[in-house]
Amino acid sequence: MSLQYEVKEDAKFKFIEEGEGQPLMLLHGLFGAMSNFSGIIDHFRHTHKVIVPLLPLFELDLLHTTVGGLEKYLAKFIEHRGYTGIHMLGNSLGGHVALVHVLKSSARVRSLILTGSSGLFENGMGDTYPKRGDYDYIKKKTEMTFYDPNTATKELVDEVYQIVNERMKTLKVIALARSAIKNNLGDELKQIKLPTLLIWGNNDSITPPFVGREFNKLIASSELHFIDHCGHAPMMEVPDEFNVILAQFLQKFNEPATN
Repeated sequence: MSLQYEVKEDAKFKFIEEGEGQPLMLLHGLFGAMSNFSGIIDHFRHTHKVIVPLLPLFELDLLHTTVGGLEKYLAKFIEHRGYTGIHMLGNSLGGHVALVHVLKSSARVRSLILTGSSGLFENGMGDTYPKRGDYDYIKKKTEMTFYDPNTATKELVDEVYQIVNERMKTLKVIALARSAIKNNLGDELKQIKLPTLLIWGNNDSITPPFVGREFNKLIASSELHFIDHCGHAPMMEVPDEFNVILAQFLQKFNEPATN
């Protein structure tokens, strides 16, 4: 990625923090890494304080390697750093963690942005997983994330391959994937009152377009945007289009309040 950002450490937390302004917090998914967000960081650090916590996908003990365990970590991070008025953006599992957080306590969150979020339905790496030593299999699974399989660079496939070849990491990936499927939010989503932006790839095969529509139906204050020729990680695959939609949404929060 073009710009390498410094990973800061504070207490037990590791994160990127760039820019000044209203906090825009980015939560990555299961095979996600901070690099997934370089397009967003590059663009929004000029207008916002962009925060990317490194979620402890592999650091928690197996029992707490769940959506709930990640949410607890996130809540402690937000409190420790004293962030308020957060625009919280999550992709895939990161969206699920954001949803659980907002349902528990939305006091410090100002808006919610979900892209390819789990929480309702997903085609997991699922049952056929993990074939540990099979590089081609991992490559195909990684390519499934995108509309254009070439988005799955060799670096990205290698990263995923490395994860699934470490047995403990594999167990944790499975634990998180199962936890995401079990932790189905369904009608609970009706409780969300925050302004919510949904950005979905029209060719997402992991959380297909009907999932975006369902989120839109359940979260009354949400708006839904589809991007063509785009899979499960729009902010990686079509960062420019993604940033335009996100910027228009965030613009609303800069206007002086009328009440």
